[in-house]
Amino acid sequence: MFFSFWGSLVLGGIAAYLSEKWGFTHHGVLQAIIIALGGVILIFMARVMFHLSVGAPGWDALIGAIGALILIPSEAIDRRRKRRR
Repeated sequence: MFFSFWGSLVLGGIAAYLSEKWGFTHHGVLQAIIIALGGVILIFMARVMFHLSVGAPGWDALIGAIGALILIPSEAIDRRRKRRR
């Protein structure tokens, strides 16, 4: 369980970095990683406490990271940033 937790965090960080690099989100790299890691931790805790799982811990991590990045309104953040300039 210990290694699957750290592996999940690494996969969440990679998913956040790639989503920023490819332009799917507009949070900024550090903010996207923090958001994705929060989603990964929530999904991992649900997996441990309630035995809810999609499959392997890696898939759960990717779903949690991408879900958190989608739920945060990235377009609204981008528009607000452009108005400040």
